[in-house]
Amino acid sequence: MFSWLGTDDRRKKDPEVFQTVSDGLKKLYKTKLLPLEEHYKFHEFHSPALEDADFDNKPMVLLVGQYSTGKTSFIRYLLEQDFPGMRIGPEPTTDSFIAVMHGDTEGLIPGNALVVDPKKPFRKLNVFGNAFLNRFVCAQLPNPVLESISVIDTPGILSGEKQRISRGYDFAAVLEWFAERVDRIILLFDAHKLDISDEFSEVIKALKNHEDKIRVVLNKADQIETQQLMRVYGALMWSLGKIVNTPEVIRVYIGSFWSHPLLIPDNRKLFEAEEQDLFKDIQSLPRNAALRKLNDLIKRARLAKVHAYIISSLKKEMPSVFGKEGKKKELINSLGEIYSRIEREHQISPGDFPNLKKMQEQLNAHDLNKFQPLKIKLLDTVDDMLAHDIAGLMVLVRQEETNRPQQVVKGGAFDGTLNGPFGHGYGEGAGEGIDEAEWVVARDKPMYDEIFYTLSPVNGKVTGANAKKEMVKSKLPNTVLGKIWKLADIDKDGMLDDEEFALANHLIKVKLEGHELPADLPGHLIPPSKRKITRE
Repeated sequence: MFSWLGTDDRRKKDPEVFQTVSDGLKKLYKTKLLPLEEHYKFHEFHSPALEDADFDNKPMVLLVGQYSTGKTSFIRYLLEQDFPGMRIGPEPTTDSFIAVMHGDTEGLIPGNALVVDPKKPFRKLNVFGNAFLNRFVCAQLPNPVLESISVIDTPGILSGEKQRISRGYDFAAVLEWFAERVDRIILLFDAHKLDISDEFSEVIKALKNHEDKIRVVLNKADQIETQQLMRVYGALMWSLGKIVNTPEVIRVYIGSFWSHPLLIPDNRKLFEAEEQDLFKDIQSLPRNAALRKLNDLIKRARLAKVHAYIISSLKKEMPSVFGKEGKKKELINSLGEIYSRIEREHQISPGDFPNLKKMQEQLNAHDLNKFQPLKIKLLDTVDDMLAHDIAGLMVLVRQEETNRPQQVVKGGAFDGTLNGPFGHGYGEGAGEGIDEAEWVVARDKPMYDEIFYTLSPVNGKVTGANAKKEMVKSKLPNTVLGKIWKLADIDKDGMLDDEEFALANHLIKVKLEGHELPADLPGHLIPPSKRKITRE
């Protein structure tokens, strides 16, 4: 059946050679991992088979949050324009999953049409049935942001048993499907309505094994005072710590992601800094997309291997004639012991095993006698892929990153503060005085001159040794002071005149105030008498 799994041992010694990372991932999946998945019914237990579109699609960002946390407003803020199907309000407005993607013309594609389009990565969502597909659309529009990424808007998470049942489809399972395929998951919280409902808690737990993709946004933070914001932030971290079971702290971005005036502008600088950090994270997605897909394939391969061991162990224990039902119940009840045995025998990490309770529920619906026994050749092929081919693809990932011009998300809000006086940090730190005709260092130069003339200058200059005695009083590390010296010694003679000394002290002040030093000295900081030197 699997003709590509011949006895040619050279495959194990010589890894496959691929032209692109995407082609390599597709070929490895189809020839080495998919046979194992099909043989042990992996797709019935865990995740549908991957298709070409899963490897070719643009990076996707999944937005998750309770109703009225600003998910749809967040997308509108990024795009700086409305998108088809958009509805914003304080009540639960978005009742559908909306895939916001690039298209030449504006329009909506309904879910049933989406899942038959081979160019879209949504074909396998048909398993969730019409109840879900009627609540799934693709909004297409020609927006520069969407040329690099796609965004998935989700229905607001509700609380209460009745509302949860009325969805008509497994909401957590759909989110888990998306989580496995997206590049970034953004959990949004409302700063003045901070509670985590049962359904939201269930959803966050469903995102287990994807913690590396999760970022948290504490939205609408301009609506509360600084002291309250500090308390809300602490409460959010405490709540997340109880749900997300990792020792690391999840990154939380604080801000107000919409185009309205800030209600309480006290924390404006904080919001600007947080927004820039979040934007940098999103902008890096296209550059890291190939690496993310490679990482996800490795995770999938490890799970598929463990699944094969579990299925074959259950098959081995089943009687061939009598007492099948009784033995099946016994095996399902003792699945935890089977996990432990497999873990010991094959040196597998406990974190690679699927959720025990969920696996037991799924096994109840299957005939264990129809499972397949252990086929070592299939497992060896996957091991060979992980040991050799993946390493070759890693090299190719680095080559593609080097050869390809830097890919970043452009357009919309990402271009809003790149240039001009509203760029983050403009006119602060080393940028102070950028628009002024007078040399900004001249303001404090009389104070620096007093120190300068106590350092025994010779021919109008102080030696490096004398300057060092004064500069180390700042208590900055030598690495930082060395960089300041390099920037301030403009004529590179190993000494500082009064202007260079004043400049060095100005840069020390910039660093002590918490700002970063520039890589090269900006034009407005060059002393007027030295500007001719730098031009030459």
